Amino acid sequence: MATKNILLTGVGGQGTILAAKMLTIGLMEAGYDVKMSEIHGMSQRGGAVVSQVRYSKEKVYSPVIEKGTADIIVSFEKMEALRTLDYIRPGGTVVVNEEEIPSMSNMTGEEEYAPDVIDEIKKAVGKVITMNASQMAQDLGNIKAANVILLGTLVKAMGLDEIDWEDIIRKNVKEKFIDLNLKALKLGMDSAE
Repeated sequence: MATKNILLTGVGGQGTILAAKMLTIGLMEAGYDVKMSEIHGMSQRGGAVVSQVRYSKEKVYSPVIEKGTADIIVSFEKMEALRTLDYIRPGGTVVVNEEEIPSMSNMTGEEEYAPDVIDEIKKAVGKVITMNASQMAQDLGNIKAANVILLGTLVKAMGLDEIDWEDIIRKNVKEKFIDLNLKALKLGMDSAE
């Protein structure tokens, strides 16, 4: 199998890195060779966060995804999807959480938040899955579960549902949040269909 490339992007505090770590653990437990890299741009202050995950049954030599080669981009915030579009390969999929979190450059007036972000993404990419994962998580009882909803969508979109994600959640989430995150995972997987 060719190496698969997954790019997760969001804003600090959205759980992007936790989702990438659980994805990496799941892939490793399923016998894939996996490499992961993270970029935190002032993530503690609402800056951009990007995690790159590459996996294959063969040896993966680098954690870095080249532009134009990502099979899927999962964006926890819609403007971050637009910022990383040059990474998607032709025929790739973009999953976009419709949440809007103004960046520092928006708040300082340096950059305007584009009003038609989703339309711009749809013009550039053939397959786009849009969802309001933040609202879905809020409806489940905790907005912080949006990352696991998006992970569930990613799992389904990449055909990785044979992995025991329930076990991975049980091992990597605080006990009091396990049930919430199991519901979030299922909701995300169902949303991808």
